[in-house]
Amino acid sequence: MTDTNSRPDNMRIVRRLLFTVAGMFAFGFALVPIYDVICDLTGFNGRTNNEQAAANVREVDTSRTVNVQFITRVNKGMPWDFEPEVTSVRVHPGETRVVNFLAHNLTRGDMVAQAIPSVAPGEAALYLNKTECFCFNQQPLKAGDDVAMPMQFYLDPDIPDHIHTLTLSYTLYDMTAHATPDVLALMQQPAD
Repeated sequence: MTDTNSRPDNMRIVRRLLFTVAGMFAFGFALVPIYDVICDLTGFNGRTNNEQAAANVREVDTSRTVNVQFITRVNKGMPWDFEPEVTSVRVHPGETRVVNFLAHNLTRGDMVAQAIPSVAPGEAALYLNKTECFCFNQQPLKAGDDVAMPMQFYLDPDIPDHIHTLTLSYTLYDMTAHATPDVLALMQQPAD
């Protein structure tokens, strides 16, 4: 004996379950963009704003210094050497500094790279302002060539007093297959 009322109830439950699964699937895809927006707004997870900061005249806080450390690495399989010219600098908040990063293409082919920054502690990312950085653009480098890539920055004078050291890390990725047309055109120009 079958209950005729259970069939509509079962269909309703199946529809609700399917709707729930579809909603969970959509939410899973939305998590990455939501996470990126939250990280960009808050500096959470050490993500820095990858846009050029205004080079406004700021008051320099000479009463304190912050140690800014630099770490570099290349993504697995990226055949370049990549390192900071100096491993750390002491900076007064508000003071503009320039640090060069050195890259060497170890291959016999022209390549394009992109550096992705990260800051630790994550809270400090909100106070690190880059007015010029190689990380803003893709970086072409001909086979066997070397380049010094500058990064100009300042720390916002409002950086919290408990931050005495921050670490700026760059990871270099091979972007040759995804290079923009203007970068590819630069690679075609003869060397000086």
